Amino acid sequence: MHGLHLTADLHDCQCGAQWLTDGEALGAVCLKAVSAAGLQPVGKLVHGFPATTHGPGGVTATVLLAESHLCLHTWPEQRAVTLDVYVCNFGGDHSAKAHALMDCLISLFRPRHSERNELQRGRVAASA
Repeated sequence: MHGLHLTADLHDCQCGAQWLTDGEALGAVCLKAVSAAGLQPVGKLVHGFPATTHGPGGVTATVLLAESHLCLHTWPEQRAVTLDVYVCNFGGDHSAKAHALMDCLISLFRPRHSERNELQRGRVAASA
């Protein structure tokens, strides 16, 4: 279960509105980014939310990877996105691929401000 978990909170995104509201387009670009990063997609689920009094509905998109997952959520009324990329490194180190995927998606959304986090997961502590 050893792996790398990357998250990013993107604020004031300057991308075209379709990247925050169009589930079909967002799902397709996620698959393309996953493949370009050298990861293996094995499933995809995209859900668009209805508009509210605050503005157009956002999108949740998940790509199941052979290595683990990509998940993102958009808030078009805030021009905000959260990204989550997790790769298992059991059979090989996929960390560079995870970073490439995250960088690709961040460049798509063009945030004016972002907060990125990185967590190493599943390491077993040495026995005492």
